[in-house]
Amino acid sequence: QEQLVESGGGSVQAGGSLTLSCAASGFTDRSYCMGWFRQAPGKEREGVAGIDSGGSTTYADSATGRFTISKDNDKNTLYLQMNSLKPEDTAMYYCAAAPAAPGTCALWRLRFPQSFGYWGQGTQVTVSS
Repeated sequence: QEQLVESGGGSVQAGGSLTLSCAASGFTDRSYCMGWFRQAPGKEREGVAGIDSGGSTTYADSATGRFTISKDNDKNTLYLQMNSLKPEDTAMYYCAAAPAAPGTCALWRLRFPQSFGYWGQGTQVTVSS
């Protein structure tokens, strides 16, 4: 059974850094788009970054230049390195997976969280000013 488990969240001051991890298990050898999403209280879930099976990445404007998505295929783990954190980055962060051909893990897909069928339980990130 497919499972995604996030870790690495916490509380930091503005300007600080955090690295989130997402351990994946039970997935087949199919091609997947892996993504990071976040949801703040009272707001809709939004896509932050995505990476396809070939390693191509895409980022939301809010993440460009500050966040880096990567993965370690040997460890079946997805990462999100977050630098220069701002209070507005405060949210629950989720990793997600969607079967997708290489090259289709684009920004449009991040704008449709419902296109991702597998989700982790989330990890909280709180950034104080």
